[in-house]
Amino acid sequence: MRFGERAGRIALRGRRGDNGLQLEVTLEVGEGKRAKVNGAALRAAEQLRSEVATLVFTPDRLAVVKGGPAVRRAYFDRVLGRLAPARGSLSVEYAAAVAQRNAALRRAAGGYSSRDAIAPWTEQVATLGRSLVEARTEVVAWLASLFAERAEELGLPAARMTYEEELPTVELLEARLERDLERGTTGLGPHLDDIVLTSGRRDLRSFGSQGEQRLTVLALLLAEASLIGERRGFAPLLLLDDVLSELDTGRRQVLAERVLGSGQTLITATEASALPVEPAQLLEVTSGEVRAA
Repeated sequence: MRFGERAGRIALRGRRGDNGLQLEVTLEVGEGKRAKVNGAALRAAEQLRSEVATLVFTPDRLAVVKGGPAVRRAYFDRVLGRLAPARGSLSVEYAAAVAQRNAALRRAAGGYSSRDAIAPWTEQVATLGRSLVEARTEVVAWLASLFAERAEELGLPAARMTYEEELPTVELLEARLERDLERGTTGLGPHLDDIVLTSGRRDLRSFGSQGEQRLTVLALLLAEASLIGERRGFAPLLLLDDVLSELDTGRRQVLAERVLGSGQTLITATEASALPVEPAQLLEVTSGEVRAA
């Protein structure tokens, strides 16, 4: 990854994989983001996402570990989209079906429509829910061993991820119809599932320190980076913001050595000395200006 800069403008240029694909993203004050692939301008950001995968660490990403189940579901659904783009829309399609069923439940409960109107959406929720559960189960299986390895390298022992799912079959949904009508919401399905992250017997959400939660997020990110390289044929771009501040010297070294073999990585830090390896390019940001250090 190379940077070109002038006042108020930054251009990020890089090469993806062995095929020599050239990517350029330009950020300019007062202008929208612009992207090019091999010199040709892209019309939408979605086109860029199909060409390059970007994994980001920021301090607020600790919510993936210490937040509620919805945060983890969203995280792993995004992982699914990056690892298997053809199935990336499953969670959106399923959520839409649940919303339609919930609306049908409320209409029926209020006497504005018959219960028969709920049945088609029950079938949709069951069909799409099964596909989403299967896809998430597959993603967890892909990630589990690599996650455990990366966590062990970073000093987090016996790390595991467990998908706690409940398959929404038509029979089960119909069996709880009265409760769903009373509450006006679908009370069964992958929109309520969780992925539990543990170290040994400890649930890291409830019993992990902030340092352990940080290591967990890093292990997840590094595991996914390896999988993207294997499955899509190119390494993702890693953007790591303030990742070193709470790591000791040994863990900084482990992280630096790992990302050196993971394609292009941008790391921000308050001091250049925090990085234990020599960077390919060092930039200094002062008073809103970016210059080569």
